[in-house]
Amino acid sequence: MTPRNVADAVPLLAGAFDQPFGNASVVPAYFCARHAHAHGITRMLAGDGGDELFGGNSRYATQQLFSWYEHVPVSLRRFVLEPAAAHLGVGRKLLPVRKLFRYVEQATVPMPDRIEEYNLLKRVGPRNVVSASLLDDVDESRPLALLREIYGETLARSLINRMLALDFRITLFDSDLPKVNGACDIANVEVAYPLLDDELLAFSLRLEPSFKLRGTRLRYFFKKALRGFLPPEVLTKQKHGFGLPFGVWLQSDARLKSIAAESLSGLRDRGLINPSFVNNLSS
Repeated sequence: MTPRNVADAVPLLAGAFDQPFGNASVVPAYFCARHAHAHGITRMLAGDGGDELFGGNSRYATQQLFSWYEHVPVSLRRFVLEPAAAHLGVGRKLLPVRKLFRYVEQATVPMPDRIEEYNLLKRVGPRNVVSASLLDDVDESRPLALLREIYGETLARSLINRMLALDFRITLFDSDLPKVNGACDIANVEVAYPLLDDELLAFSLRLEPSFKLRGTRLRYFFKKALRGFLPPEVLTKQKHGFGLPFGVWLQSDARLKSIAAESLSGLRDRGLINPSFVNNLSS
């Protein structure tokens, strides 16, 4: 994949999807499907759903680490750790102290709010990005309220199963499946999802939570079950998605930078994006 590939694909993909779509890995997904079609392949199998069945996303381990903070005695948290973290002052410049501060700060945020701590729009501030006139007609609290509703209505007690249920509703069906379906449709390739088979899903729901996430070890059952069937290097390799260095390419590739600037300017002129946000990015 190169910046030129992205620049060629973005207008095609933007015109093919029936709504704004922000999952950047749709670009390599499209080229993968197009490459298969060029070699006579008409049907592909996608692995989507495996992470949600067997605990494969790194954020599951991250949130597990934060959940351990709940086992610290309340008095120690409330009267020692949290006041210390809030008044570290100069000590925050030291890496170990800064890490402790960030851990306590994030661990005190309840789920699923804690997941949104990584949301770029929240960090920058919605009104610094989206135009005020648009936000005046929008309930800014609704996205987080929806996450809380889905997370709260899940019958599971374990953290991992509640996160998996949330990801099935949000990550998988609102992002990953539309991405693969759209990319394959444009490339004229049929796609199927064997890991979303009803019986396999039912089997996953019967697994003990510790079989999905053992401490911070991801896909524990999956790897144990396939030991001796799949090569060791497959079971021990790091997960590689379809991510691309868009940030780096946007700074170095003139054509991509032009496409981004033109798109943002169009959103600004239509009153959707805060003009100062676009100007700051362009400067």
